[in-house]
Amino acid sequence: MDYHYLLDLAIILLTTKIFGLVSRRLHMPQVVGALIAGIVFGPLLLNVLTQTVFIKQLAELGVIMIMFTAGLSTNIKELRQTGKAGFVVAMVGVIVPLVGGTAVGFIFNHDSAKALMENIFLGTVLTATSVSITVETLKEMGKLNTKVGSTILAAALIDDVLGLVCLTIVSSFAGDASVNVGIVLLKILAFFVLAIGFGFLAIKGLNWYAVKLGRSNLQRFHLFAFIICLLMAFAAEHFFGVADIIGAFAAGLIIGNTLGAPYMEARFNPLSYLLLTPVFFASLGLSIQRTTMNLQLILFTVVLLAMAVVSKLIGCGLGAKLCGMTKRESIQVGFGMVCRGEVALIVANKGMAAGVVPPEFFGPIIVLVVFCSVVTPILLKITFRGDTPALPDVQE
Repeated sequence: MDYHYLLDLAIILLTTKIFGLVSRRLHMPQVVGALIAGIVFGPLLLNVLTQTVFIKQLAELGVIMIMFTAGLSTNIKELRQTGKAGFVVAMVGVIVPLVGGTAVGFIFNHDSAKALMENIFLGTVLTATSVSITVETLKEMGKLNTKVGSTILAAALIDDVLGLVCLTIVSSFAGDASVNVGIVLLKILAFFVLAIGFGFLAIKGLNWYAVKLGRSNLQRFHLFAFIICLLMAFAAEHFFGVADIIGAFAAGLIIGNTLGAPYMEARFNPLSYLLLTPVFFASLGLSIQRTTMNLQLILFTVVLLAMAVVSKLIGCGLGAKLCGMTKRESIQVGFGMVCRGEVALIVANKGMAAGVVPPEFFGPIIVLVVFCSVVTPILLKITFRGDTPALPDVQE
């Protein structure tokens, strides 16, 4: 038996932690450091690590855990109460990047047989929003609990849900020109209907079980919660043709609205952040292969970065304007939604697995995530300059 996977795992955990701490010192998310660690030690540069079956499977479990914990932290009641502004900003902020990203793909990629699907998938990558950096920036400036800050948070929550729905639909059509559109949509609808029905029953049952166990004996509750996550991820992919991460996210939504929810994240976060999440982000870096950087690829990357910023500014800014915000507030909302993160990488990873994200696209997508992580705080500080000063928000 080959035990080299233990050395690979040790190198991944050590390097992602070191690079993550450096990223944090530079006021960037630690996932950027994990990505860079995979790039540096992967085939692109030092070639110390390679993408093995073990790493791929562990990374898949990592992305399932990411989406499960995202569902855990999403409150369904708050999702329903976000109102018109959050929904409109999110909806327009998904449509414009989807169209814009597809257009950029078409300009540079229109010769292959799968060009249309590849370009739509590129547009789907641009729909995703990550507000972790935006939240920290707004806290620092004392603007988190303002009208703009609340709108950004609400829109980002809905944006993630809409982005995952886009991923589900696009993934269902990927790689098979003979797919029946009606059957695909019926299967997607059936999954969500059954997930809602199962969720209602599961919440009732798990609440009863949590009361029966008592506060000091919830270990088995956590076990059943994780089993539900794995089963829903499997069922989504195997029976309904829906991405497994959608099943994991739905499981997180269900568990997150039970009486045992307050104790769940504390149990799952160590497993996720100590092992699975670093492996997932490092594996993305390991996926980048050495390619010839020609003028066209450099130009594609530059245009993609510009579209990433402009599409969110126009889409989310327009949505905010339609909801009665001022021009200045609309620009602030638009720039606040520019940052891409985990969901964009997850979509790209799914596209790679389905064969509809060309290898040459993956490098620019990584650059996109890092660029948006760096530029978003700068744009926010510029657009808020001159506003009434406020005390930094204090997190209790």
